[in-house]
Amino acid sequence: MFLCKRPAVLLSLAVVITSLTACTNAPTAKNLEQSLAADPRLNNNSAIFGQSPTGNSPLGRNEQSVQLPADFPRDIPLYPNATLQEITSGNETQNQVSTRWLSSDPSNFITSFYRNQLQSNNWQIEQQPTDDVEGSFVARRNDLQVNVSIQPQSVTSPAPNQPQTSTLLKIEYTPNSTASTQPNETASNNDVPQPGDPQFIGPVPPVNSATQPVETTETSTPQEFSDVSKAPPQLQQYIQDLANLGVFGSDSSANKTNSPNSTQQFEPSKIITRREYARWLVAANNALYANNPAKQIRPAAETTQATFRDVSPQDADFSAIQGLAEAGLIPSSLSGDSTAVLFRPDAPLTREQLVLWKVPLDTRQALPAANLEAVKETWGFQDIGKIDPKALRAVLADFQNGEQANIRRVFGYTTLFQPKKPVTRAEAAAALWYFGTQGDGISATEALKLKRSP
Repeated sequence: MFLCKRPAVLLSLAVVITSLTACTNAPTAKNLEQSLAADPRLNNNSAIFGQSPTGNSPLGRNEQSVQLPADFPRDIPLYPNATLQEITSGNETQNQVSTRWLSSDPSNFITSFYRNQLQSNNWQIEQQPTDDVEGSFVARRNDLQVNVSIQPQSVTSPAPNQPQTSTLLKIEYTPNSTASTQPNETASNNDVPQPGDPQFIGPVPPVNSATQPVETTETSTPQEFSDVSKAPPQLQQYIQDLANLGVFGSDSSANKTNSPNSTQQFEPSKIITRREYARWLVAANNALYANNPAKQIRPAAETTQATFRDVSPQDADFSAIQGLAEAGLIPSSLSGDSTAVLFRPDAPLTREQLVLWKVPLDTRQALPAANLEAVKETWGFQDIGKIDPKALRAVLADFQNGEQANIRRVFGYTTLFQPKKPVTRAEAAAALWYFGTQGDGISATEALKLKRSP
């Protein structure tokens, strides 16, 4: 049956070929030829499935390599997993160089990196992000000022609530020729390469002694602040008493003018960081209990293995932060909290963290069990459900301290605790003015009397 049909098929094929050959110039043949031809738009497109077009990478960066200028300051930290995209220079009136980078890492990784690098390398941080998602650092060291801007990117950036796909990083630096000269600088420094100079080799000296670890078991000399009057009237005495005890003597955030007889700026309304509060907490406790070594917090040695990944033994506040962790006064892996691997030293201190770290030093015993209902019946806060479960027990224990409760002394009467609200420096000082329970504690005023007595 198939053998009978085969000659017919061959005959039909021959007829079609003959028709096409004979009618090459016919309109029907032209249309058929065009329909079978390759798409001419593909001739100039060399893209391959799974690859980006020439000149664009998956992050959208230029494939042509961009090199840093030869005079780029070597002491500016560079994020290792970021690719340089663009370099622009300022005009004659604005001597500023801007570099643009792109990284596939999350923005919180990059923020944490620069917080740690700027602090550990003795930069004076004048501005920093209020969270780990985005923001800008403004830092200065010697005659160099640098601005680091961290911006998360998304597919539809800058639309909100979009998943982050990359991070845009901008580093701008300006030689700060108007920076004040340190008292210990000599004329010979002009002939010696300084940090920021491509010829500089060697460790970078600290900006001032405030960046060095402090022996918190010793009381520093009294301090005078010219702006204490800017604090709320109820908190001014707390600041003054602690300043007279020298609690803020190691404070690297206080601004001091060049005049040797000038006073410092306390900046009472400025938000306090977690590292600053940890430093103050240890200094205040040890100053108030200067005559009671059993109640003092032991600072950690530099040889101690670091508990937090972002606080190395070289960190200026390592001894205080590590000491608090080893005493079990702050959440860490040492206290059984396996999630507390980062301390986030330069993040703002919140109200619930202030109470959580301070109350154990008041009660000197295990915190009581607590639940939302118990805290609601005592304090009556409207936003009780927003408090972290770890802090609930400290909040409840603080209520049991009566008039010496930290919340009452710091925030006064309130029906809203606002547990995630950042704490000011004046509020932190108020919390540290008194240690102990009601009727069995010591204030900074009493500690001053003991210090002045023979």
